[in-house]
Amino acid sequence: MQKIGGISSVEEYLTRYHEWLDKLPEGSSLAEELRDISGNEEEIKERFYKELEFGTAGLRGILGAGTNRMNVYTVGRAAQGIADYIKEAGPGAMEKGVVIAHDPRHFSREFTELSASIFAANGINTYIFPDLRATPELAFMVRRLGAAAGVNVTASHNPGNYNGYKVYWSDGCQVGSEIADGMTEKIQAVDYFSGIRSMPFAEGLEGDIITMLGPEYDQEYLERIESMSIHGGDVLDRDIPIVYTPLNGAGAMPFSTVMADKGFTNFYMVPEQAEPDPDFTTVGYPNPEFPEAFKLSEELAAQIGAEIIMATDPDADRFSMELREADGSYKQLNGNQVGYILVNYILEGMKENGTLPEKGAMVTSIVTSTLSSEIAASYGVKMFEALTGFKNICGKIPFLEENGYTYLFGYEESVGYAPCPDIRDKDGICAGMLIAEAAAYYGKQGKTLRQVLDEIYDRFGWYNEYETNLVLSGIEGAERIKRMMACVRSAPPAEVAGIKVVKLIDYKDGYEDLQPTNALRFFLEDGSWFAVRPSGTEPKIKFYFYTKQGSAEEAARVNAAIADEVLGLIKAVP
Repeated sequence: MQKIGGISSVEEYLTRYHEWLDKLPEGSSLAEELRDISGNEEEIKERFYKELEFGTAGLRGILGAGTNRMNVYTVGRAAQGIADYIKEAGPGAMEKGVVIAHDPRHFSREFTELSASIFAANGINTYIFPDLRATPELAFMVRRLGAAAGVNVTASHNPGNYNGYKVYWSDGCQVGSEIADGMTEKIQAVDYFSGIRSMPFAEGLEGDIITMLGPEYDQEYLERIESMSIHGGDVLDRDIPIVYTPLNGAGAMPFSTVMADKGFTNFYMVPEQAEPDPDFTTVGYPNPEFPEAFKLSEELAAQIGAEIIMATDPDADRFSMELREADGSYKQLNGNQVGYILVNYILEGMKENGTLPEKGAMVTSIVTSTLSSEIAASYGVKMFEALTGFKNICGKIPFLEENGYTYLFGYEESVGYAPCPDIRDKDGICAGMLIAEAAAYYGKQGKTLRQVLDEIYDRFGWYNEYETNLVLSGIEGAERIKRMMACVRSAPPAEVAGIKVVKLIDYKDGYEDLQPTNALRFFLEDGSWFAVRPSGTEPKIKFYFYTKQGSAEEAARVNAAIADEVLGLIKAVP
């Protein structure tokens, strides 16, 4: 992410604090919030020591008053800067317009209507939905409508006190660094309080410069997802018991509709998590990567004897799942393992159906397991690597098409899967449909998805995948992460857990055809490897560990030894 206007001294952030107090309308809740922290220098510093960062992940931050918070002024400033960028692209881009969607979070609807009002006042056609929609539907609709850009007001899987602003370009992908830098320049030129042009939202609707999208557009998105099915008919056991939770987010309507359309007769949604809840009262931290998010799902699954549990995050782009074990308990698969099942199911099915293209291609990220590359290769499909994030993974699609490849699937370990070439972002709804279909297909053969996964390991080797992170919040946390990365770069380990390091890739200056990014990847003599990188959207440093050994037990032992030593080295950095 690129930083906008950092503020360094005490005088600067206190000055900014008083400027906001002076300019905020009397009686404003934001003004009251700032008065409540008067004299609390640390809190004032956190809110004003920098401006909220805009970059390839858009904006994301805690809701509240301040330049380092999500509020109508920081969002309005971003919308105006994006409008100025679109206007500079010319009348054609303004006519193509912007599509806006939102999730169920606090102020998501307000930020959506504010943004629409700003784009409209700047002469840019604007399309919005009547209520919350999943991120992948927004990504689909950018290309479907031929829009110049798209915005989704969402903080994805962050806690309820966050919100965010994902920005897409005309290719249907989140903006890349060049476009983000151009938008950043425009945003920086906008004054929070006097530089924003807006009109009443109702006036924009009446004047037809803001268009409310009807249900026929939802249907188009759902039909495109459903067209990605691999198998149908009698080869599927559609009575397989399935539990799903949208975690009080946007996935409930599209997921249940798809499952009904596909004829699944034993499908249950967790009732306490079916309706939107901006506080995520039932789950707290609505991240389906975490086992804690499955607590209520497991209770329902145990009652009905579900084979699988599926979950999407609040904007329904991420997907995760649990499988019932032999003892009746439920165990979560990691993102790589879900990827193995999907890669194997798609390619096996295409080969069986005679639809496997001559030059098939899939895409994973640089921190995703290489087992999926082996599965793909066994079917004659080439696996390409991209930087993390689906702007990079799906951003490969034009290159693939230009070079005669057919895009079949893309994914990364952080529970993101992109099966459809027309939806250039991760799509938890489509991934869930394919997993349900895979379970029904193999179930008809008398096999569970756990057995299918074990068969994959038997065939390609026993991989162990382990991902972890250190959360280091605030100013001090950000500085410590910088020191950690600097330390690893200046003194990289020659061996780890007694295994020699044979190759190190530092992506800071780019690598082969990949753009520069802040990540390191270490390859060990026995084929194990690990990677280290700071998160681009959260205050954490992330670690990825992979090994392949002769058995599941040996792979777990070796990977644990590698992880323990690497984490010990990193945590020693003050």
